[in-house]
Amino acid sequence: MTDSYSLETVNAMSAQGFVENFGDIAEHSPWVAEGAASHRPFQSREEMINRFAEVMQNADDETQLALIRAHPDLAGKAALSGELTEDSKNEQAGVGLDQLSEDEFERFTDLNKRYLDRFGFPFIFAVKGATKFMILDAFVERLENDQAKEFETALQQIARIIRFRLEDRVG
Repeated sequence: MTDSYSLETVNAMSAQGFVENFGDIAEHSPWVAEGAASHRPFQSREEMINRFAEVMQNADDETQLALIRAHPDLAGKAALSGELTEDSKNEQAGVGLDQLSEDEFERFTDLNKRYLDRFGFPFIFAVKGATKFMILDAFVERLENDQAKEFETALQQIARIIRFRLEDRVG
């Protein structure tokens, strides 16, 4: 279980302490927390969330692509081998992606592959509050997007993931 912090505690952390506690908010990309740390003190949790998203959105395309590629497939190999981050594992389990039938798992595997082949990065979906059926529908719909639209959609989904994770950690 991840600790929850008051905004006062967050603002009082050293830069190193901030990154140690929030460096995993953006999947395997502590640079987002490093950038957000420089905007403290935050006046609200909402401002903190916005600063994380702003740092991500202001990064160059190559850095953003690396962030997108740092995310695991939904119900993919990383989940099977136990290589997910704690947050990803909890989020995927929260919508039942760790309990798929064989047919459902094969469908996710096929869609993950088709998506990766088409766009060159994994399908990103902020799963909190969703169902596996909503995720599958989004997969099919988003496979029709062009590269630029899907790149932007992936970043929007990452911003939602960041929001959910910070809402869980900061009171």
